[in-house]
Amino acid sequence: MPPRTVLTCPQPELVAVYQAALRNLLDVNTNGGIIRAGGGYPTPWTRDASINSWYAASLLSPDAARDTLMAVTGGGLVQQDDQWWDQIIWAVAAWHHVLVTGDEEFLARAYPIAAATMEVLDKERLDGRYGLYRGGAVMQDGISGYPEPPNDPAVGSSFVLDYPEAHRIMCLSTNAVYAGAHRALARMAAALGADARPHLERADATAAAVNRWLWREEAGLYGYFLHEDGRLDPHQEALGLAMAILFGVADERRAALVAANTHREPRGVVNVWPHFDRYGPERPGRHNAICWPMVMGVWGDAMARGGRPDRFLETLTDLLGLYGGGPADGDPADARPTEARPADAGPTGDAGLYEVYHAITGVPDGGRQQGRQWPSEPHQTWSATTLLGLVHHGLFGIRFEPEGLRFSPAVPAHWTEATLSGLRYRGMTLDLTVVGGGTRVRDARLDGRPADLVPADLTGHHDVRLTLT
Repeated sequence: MPPRTVLTCPQPELVAVYQAALRNLLDVNTNGGIIRAGGGYPTPWTRDASINSWYAASLLSPDAARDTLMAVTGGGLVQQDDQWWDQIIWAVAAWHHVLVTGDEEFLARAYPIAAATMEVLDKERLDGRYGLYRGGAVMQDGISGYPEPPNDPAVGSSFVLDYPEAHRIMCLSTNAVYAGAHRALARMAAALGADARPHLERADATAAAVNRWLWREEAGLYGYFLHEDGRLDPHQEALGLAMAILFGVADERRAALVAANTHREPRGVVNVWPHFDRYGPERPGRHNAICWPMVMGVWGDAMARGGRPDRFLETLTDLLGLYGGGPADGDPADARPTEARPADAGPTGDAGLYEVYHAITGVPDGGRQQGRQWPSEPHQTWSATTLLGLVHHGLFGIRFEPEGLRFSPAVPAHWTEATLSGLRYRGMTLDLTVVGGGTRVRDARLDGRPADLVPADLTGHHDVRLTLT
């Protein structure tokens, strides 16, 4: 077994959960070179394959990430399954994989697949009246994630597309992903010497449509989705709010308002807020006001990149609390370890890293949907990969660029030093150390010499040291 990245920091609970997340990704959920979606899901599908590669696997297990991304394609397209609304998130993960690995062969294969898939979706799913893409939200494939309508009490299915009106709504997260996918296509095209301008124009047009139709100025937030008659649903969709920031849909002013106004329950930011009428705090809906660690992880990433390190650290604290590892910085009173945990969870979630958690009690809870209680599956891969991403992209601030690595850390103010040892990146191995706390890099050194970039073509073992103020 090759050596693995080792985290050293003043918070032992975070070290333990980081190692548990590595085991989840690399040991538990990688089988036959393919990364499955989790303990209850033996195979990958597009959304999971993309998020797991994007947040951790392309860096930590690049061959498995590549093969998993290709496993959800066929016939020159991203797989044309019944979850068409979020297929194009694959383009975002594919470009990120190229940034991380420099794999030109993969780029040459991925761009035609992503571009052809976008052509299909443009033809079949783009609503010309609004300039928005139709279909459900990225995370909400269950009807418990929607108010009425599109929910219809007369329909018994849990699957969102069994509700006809769900085909016609235009959701925040989905359209933010389309904006990001168009930008990813532009960067892939440019890297291959093709014309990037059409993709950039489409990205800008999609972002402008989101800001025109989905922004709620009076709330300082985006709404959840647009009905086909132009009515805006006012619910808060955490993944959509995060992706609006990550994919550049929200300008600086809107991003600041989103960070300030997004509601957080005692255990973290929830999928959709508030509770729909058919659910409540004692019986939360599976995709409603409940904690999905993946959604929380993407939200935390958006906060780190969007200039709110306080909310980033709040989210990391919340996740450690759910996983049984305690608070990330030892301070927040509401980040205490969970009072009641399943017998197999272990003190740091080694057999846990569950799929869904109750937003008030913090116990694994799959939520209600269509009259029954659903399980919260153990060993959920994206519960691990987004946690790993918060450490890599947030605490250590790793930023992948075609020419190499830059850094923008967000470290608790009272920390003295943190290190990622044995981090493999392209043809090199890095020992990355941040000294001090804060978000401003006062001094950056590569092998003892001042440097603001780790060049992508380095080989061998190197030391990176960042001193923060």
